[in-house]
Amino acid sequence: MTPRRLLTALALLLSGCAGAPQSYPSLAKRPIESAPLAEVAPPPAPAPADSALSAEISRHVAQADKGAAGFDAALARADKAVRAASGTSVSSDAWVAAQVAISALEAARNDSVSALASLDTLYVTRSNAIADGKAAGGLDDIAAARSAALALVDQQNDRIDAMKARLPQP
Repeated sequence: MTPRRLLTALALLLSGCAGAPQSYPSLAKRPIESAPLAEVAPPPAPAPADSALSAEISRHVAQADKGAAGFDAALARADKAVRAASGTSVSSDAWVAAQVAISALEAARNDSVSALASLDTLYVTRSNAIADGKAAGGLDDIAAARSAALALVDQQNDRIDAMKARLPQP
């Protein structure tokens, strides 16, 4: 950089420092910060589900339980087939039988997955109805049933993944 440009840049930088003093905001406590806190009323308790919604939730919970029972019944057969195929090669008869048993296991949990999807749809539908003022309450009941169904499906997914991991992969 040439000395002339350097002196010009330096003069510009120093001229910014020579301006009028600026007034910065005070860091002292303001009156509003010293005022006592106002009491906040607790939010109202959520409205319970009506009888029709409760019946629908119960139907989906029963469907999820039915899927869990079917899954548990098929689990023993699939586990036995996977144990028999764990040391075999890919495409052997035992390996194919284990894959078929795992597929049957996945099909047996269809009711659980379907119930979870129905509860998801019910939650969204109910949320929209509440937002539009057409319904009141019931979201907590749906959310609780949905959480239980989701935990059930997640557990089934974990078991299926563990079985698949025990088999040789193509």
